[in-house]
Amino acid sequence: MFKKIRLLLSFILLSLSAMAQEKSLFKSDLIPSELKVNANSVVRLNYKEVNIKSPSKMVINLKRIITVLNKQGNKNVDAFVNYDEGLRINKLEVLVYDANGNQIKKIKKKDFKDQSAVDGGTLYSDARVKYLDYTPIEYPYTIEFTYETETENTAFIPWFYPLDAYYLSIEKSVYVLENPTDLDIRYKELNFDGFNVEKEDVSNYKYTANLIEAIKPEDYSPRLSEMVPKVMFASNTFSLEGVEGNVGNWNDFGKWMYSDLIDGNQDLPEATVEEVKLLVENETSAIGKAKKVYEYVQNKTRYISVQVGIGGWKPFSAIEVDKLSYGDCKGLTNYTMSLLNAVGVESNYTVVFSGRTKRNIEKDFASIQGNHVILSIPNGKDTTWLECTSQKLPFGFIGDFTDDRNVLVVTPEGGKIQRTKKYTTLENTQVLKSITKILEDGSVAVSLDRVSKGIQYDNKYWLDGETQRDLDRYYKNQWDYVNNITIENFEIINDKETIEFKEAIKFKATNYSSLIGERMLVVLNSVNRNTHIPDRYRNRKLPLSINRGYKDVDEIEIQIPKSYKIEALPKDKYIENKFGSYKMQIVKVDDQTLLYKREVIINDGQFQKEDYELFRAFYKEVAKQDNAKMALIKQ
Repeated sequence: MFKKIRLLLSFILLSLSAMAQEKSLFKSDLIPSELKVNANSVVRLNYKEVNIKSPSKMVINLKRIITVLNKQGNKNVDAFVNYDEGLRINKLEVLVYDANGNQIKKIKKKDFKDQSAVDGGTLYSDARVKYLDYTPIEYPYTIEFTYETETENTAFIPWFYPLDAYYLSIEKSVYVLENPTDLDIRYKELNFDGFNVEKEDVSNYKYTANLIEAIKPEDYSPRLSEMVPKVMFASNTFSLEGVEGNVGNWNDFGKWMYSDLIDGNQDLPEATVEEVKLLVENETSAIGKAKKVYEYVQNKTRYISVQVGIGGWKPFSAIEVDKLSYGDCKGLTNYTMSLLNAVGVESNYTVVFSGRTKRNIEKDFASIQGNHVILSIPNGKDTTWLECTSQKLPFGFIGDFTDDRNVLVVTPEGGKIQRTKKYTTLENTQVLKSITKILEDGSVAVSLDRVSKGIQYDNKYWLDGETQRDLDRYYKNQWDYVNNITIENFEIINDKETIEFKEAIKFKATNYSSLIGERMLVVLNSVNRNTHIPDRYRNRKLPLSINRGYKDVDEIEIQIPKSYKIEALPKDKYIENKFGSYKMQIVKVDDQTLLYKREVIINDGQFQKEDYELFRAFYKEVAKQDNAKMALIKQ
């Protein structure tokens, strides 16, 4: 009898203790002081439980308690949940607490906002999202967000990713993956060093992260996801909208993807087949044929997002794209691949993480990854990559959207990881020649020709097709360090054959030079001046990452007024270090003419945080030299 009473009392005490501990999570003043440094919000507890009940059933429960310290922290609340026909929401609730931990509001499932989960550029999608629409009365406040979802899709097992934003601290984050049917689960742990992350239960994959302080973003740092802890998960046996998969490596994954998602969608109308065969009949090489087909697709189709089918992963059939003349990245890539197949050119559907910041498919962890699809064409020892959603990009040019990263190439024989084209420093060039005429009143008249290649081409090709007004605004913004500028004329040529962007521009600017008595001070570099100096950090925390290098070569002929002579010129300058080099040389052609030569090379690479000050000093010196002046005096 007494034993039962003791057990009951112990249970009551434990329950009261747990309640007291949870109650403390709603009080803002109990947040550890170190977690408030650089933080706009603090996750007090994030408890996610993933239960894979079978290869075709997964239940996810989440409890997230977050204290928002200021207005900027509202974006970290993340009180939303996606759903569609295959993903049901069983429970959904938010409780709001004031700074003292008193509940001030309760929001039930029916009170959440409900809208499409995709933007207006999407033609159709059955994906929707329920989200919290709450305007706080005062700060700090705390949100307790709970939900339960159930899905038949087990291809997307949530990852453990405790810190997913800057200016966000984590008091405690727990992830539990339950696998009662003993499916073959694979996982990969990343970036644990320097963080308090514990693996508590190997059999159930339980991870706990404690006391992770907020990270403040810094210029030229790697992606946040490359620096913070995460654990990736995948099941060898899974279901995607009723399509079963059983894979353990990229080769098997590629076979499954080709046979179950791609194959059978490549038939074309006979008339279209005959049309493209006629189009390439005079081409003798595979690349020559591919170029004609690519341009045919660019002229015939347009891109529009279509997020239907098997989880948004199965492309629309080639027949549908041919009929409608539009498609998303999957549909347009599959369509181009089908056309190439019709003319005997091998090509492969390729999955990639797209975006200007490079992100790799994890080459040693086969799972559904990526957010975009491109096409690859084997070309001897090389590979030609095609972005099938663009109507402007030249054949074989992918730019910074998908360059230099690991991708999954899907073939009938299986999948393989390859790396896309890297545009090297010496490929990313801009060559500029200019005549700059300094006038008696201190104004300047400039004419220049500029040719850009590689990523520098990528930065400009989109100007082709812009309005005159937008181009005028673009060039004025580019030379915003020149006051009172008037763009007189510009001609641009997007040369897709050579993949060069060519510009011929003329502008004038009043009061360009400084007139001081008999003297005139003139900045030598009027057309390609670096004004950017990276931010200063007294105690740099993050590594230094330069994603892409480039090379600028400038030659400026400077004509001075006949009534003036040269009194003083800057000295030639040469700087070289691990980040690149800077060369500036001034050649006197005659008494009224100078030749200003400038070359800047910036190298890409990953560097230690200790290198940042030298890197910043390099940019600072380049900016100083680019602003160098000559002195003229009346004769």
